[in-house]
Amino acid sequence: MVFESNLLCKIIGFIQLINNQLYKSKYLTIFKRLGSHSVLALIALIVIGGATRVMEAGLACPDWPLCYGSFLPFNHMNLRVFLEWFHRLDAFLVGILILFKFALSIIWKNEIPNWLPKTYSLLLFLVIVQGSLGALTVINLLDSYAVTGHLLIAFLLLITTISINQNLENDDIEEPLIWWRLLLFVPLLLTLIQSFIGVRLSSTWSAHICLSFNKQCLILNTHKLFAFPIAFSILLIIATAIYYKRSLLNEYWKYLSVLFFLLFSQIALGVLSIKTNLNEPIFIIGHQLNASLFIAILTTLIFKNPFNQKGLNRSLNSQMVGINS
Repeated sequence: MVFESNLLCKIIGFIQLINNQLYKSKYLTIFKRLGSHSVLALIALIVIGGATRVMEAGLACPDWPLCYGSFLPFNHMNLRVFLEWFHRLDAFLVGILILFKFALSIIWKNEIPNWLPKTYSLLLFLVIVQGSLGALTVINLLDSYAVTGHLLIAFLLLITTISINQNLENDDIEEPLIWWRLLLFVPLLLTLIQSFIGVRLSSTWSAHICLSFNKQCLILNTHKLFAFPIAFSILLIIATAIYYKRSLLNEYWKYLSVLFFLLFSQIALGVLSIKTNLNEPIFIIGHQLNASLFIAILTTLIFKNPFNQKGLNRSLNSQMVGINS
């Protein structure tokens, strides 16, 4: 009788576990899909912002948040106005998407991990800061520090969103590989610093002054020299995966191949931009796109766990062992 009672309790617990895991996975799947859309929208936002800066369209709309006092300024529409207007529209949609995810995390807080609503509140705060800096770039007539902060906050939004996505994938961490994450963090930090220098370079017109008059070349030279430690750190990561931890290479070879390609294409685009005296927007915009993808891949590798085992399978196996015993 005692045996039958224990068996019945285990079976009931097993059924409850399945229902609970499936119930939670439904909500987490929604957040994963919304997170993937957010990553694509943020990369598009950064690239469009770069195109707006390259085409000198940052002040094409003289007011904020509307453009010439209307949501869609048909009477003033041209390429520059369209770029600035579309950049604001994309930023608005990204903000709405993040606000929507935050609201869902509050509504479903009992069915999702505790850290998720807190992290979405951080995302929402970054969106508010990003919008404020966007307004300041117009009000202060493209102040260099406001433009630089605007881009860096966009990168922080991208990094945070990707980290959320990867943490949702990693239900249980079997081996954290702290040393591997620290190794990847070095080029990520260097790339963010390089991007900061690059925005200062374009927003202060230092590159044009240096190339045209051979003056104020410190920022441009620093930007060029900074490519060497980034390249070295990436090559070190690839070499480590090949010669020290082959399991990482087997798991990450696609990401590492893309990273290697982005590194050299980024250098090539930078050289072409200088060779053409920054007169070819396609090279500069491509340079910005590459930087965004570079940061996205590095962030994914940092937070992606190659050896995780899904909590559902592990929990079910433990329950099956209990029932069998």
